[in-house]
Amino acid sequence: MAKKQPENMTFEENLKELEAVVTQLEQGELSLDEALKQFERGVALSRESEHKLKAAEQKVQMLLADGQTLAPFEHEPDV
Repeated sequence: MAKKQPENMTFEENLKELEAVVTQLEQGELSLDEALKQFERGVALSRESEHKLKAAEQKVQMLLADGQTLAPFEHEPDV
């Protein structure tokens, strides 16, 4: 089964797969070729996760810089 490209996955999907890759590599049961493939996949997942995280941080900074203030949530009691 073909794996999704990291850029087509959510941040959470990338992290979950990255954790699985790290676990496989730590177990040390992969052949050298498979370990290199998994390492390469892990690097791609890590880079894309970092990219997605930076994009989210920039979006938050833009929202805060636009002078938009968030009003506190006021919950009206049920009557």
